[in-house]
Amino acid sequence: MTSPRKILSVFGTRPEAIKLFPLVHALEADSRFESRVCVSAQHRGMLDQVLSIAGVEPHHDLDLMEPDQSLDALTARLLTGLGQVIDSEQPDVVVVQGDTATAMAGALAAYYRKVPVAHVEAGLRSGDIHHPWPEEVNRKIIGTMAALHFAPTDTAAAALRRENIDPAAIHVTGNTVIDALHWITGQIGRQPELAADLAPLEGRFAGRRIIGVTTHRRENFGQGMEAIADAVRTLAERPDVAVVFPVHLNPNVRAVMNDRLAGLDNVALIEPLDYPHFARLLDIAHLMLTDSGGVQEEAPALGKPVLVMRETTERPEGVEAGTARLVGTDSARIVAETARLLDDAAAYDRMARAHNPFGDGRASVRILELLAA
Repeated sequence: MTSPRKILSVFGTRPEAIKLFPLVHALEADSRFESRVCVSAQHRGMLDQVLSIAGVEPHHDLDLMEPDQSLDALTARLLTGLGQVIDSEQPDVVVVQGDTATAMAGALAAYYRKVPVAHVEAGLRSGDIHHPWPEEVNRKIIGTMAALHFAPTDTAAAALRRENIDPAAIHVTGNTVIDALHWITGQIGRQPELAADLAPLEGRFAGRRIIGVTTHRRENFGQGMEAIADAVRTLAERPDVAVVFPVHLNPNVRAVMNDRLAGLDNVALIEPLDYPHFARLLDIAHLMLTDSGGVQEEAPALGKPVLVMRETTERPEGVEAGTARLVGTDSARIVAETARLLDDAAAYDRMARAHNPFGDGRASVRILELLAA
């Protein structure tokens, strides 16, 4: 009898956890695999929320974050810590997801040990190494080392081929974030209390169209954040809208938003939401303003237009399909593009009804079979 393939899944942030827990579930349920999980806790509190809701118990928790830790210090600690885990586990494959420092260091540590790397959500490219920063370079580094590239879309696969990656190693799977969204909406349907904490805000803002806002990108720190705050403040002057804004824990975000938006009647600055409550926010929102990558994939699955507050995106499929629009961080443009969707029903419907290019909710099943091959 063939022994199970040992798969070590490595992640550390909330988005990675959301996008990998469906695959971890699938690995754990399949006797062909021995599933092991290592977390770096690059996002401690937000990571733990997802692990708890998804029922994932890590076998290794490095808990590496320190206050005001530099990227190079974090990367050094990740590389040595993840290397020690790989040495102890001796996996057949190391799975990483996306573009974080954890993913990049996990891939590099595996490469140093000649352990094959499988990259979930491979091939996303903005074409600008400073936007998103440092994520664009992290993805490119992983791409040079991975043995298996699980591209979410044909566009991502084409980007990998342009970088002379072996086409036989590239597989279009869809994005696991859609798997996760289907799973959590099903859970909420069975257990509405999972997302009940937003009910007071839903009552407070009844009759108004809700604009959901998320922002956290490093390249937007400073003037970008200030412009985003000013745009939200201007939009909040409209009596027909309300803003629900889960404010990222990073002080570069919090200080600006609290200074410029606190106390406005129809702006709710709230703590970061756990996954069920964030899925509920996507469901009740009329549209989303974001600089997040994941929201560009998730919101269209629920028919919600996305205005991307960045100069570039490594997810051009959404822009091409019409589910997302790049608006940058110019305050006037953010306001104008948002007002267009609020005031022009046809423009809104075109975005809301556009086909979501990011998958059908079966990406994990496809990845599982590729890992077994």
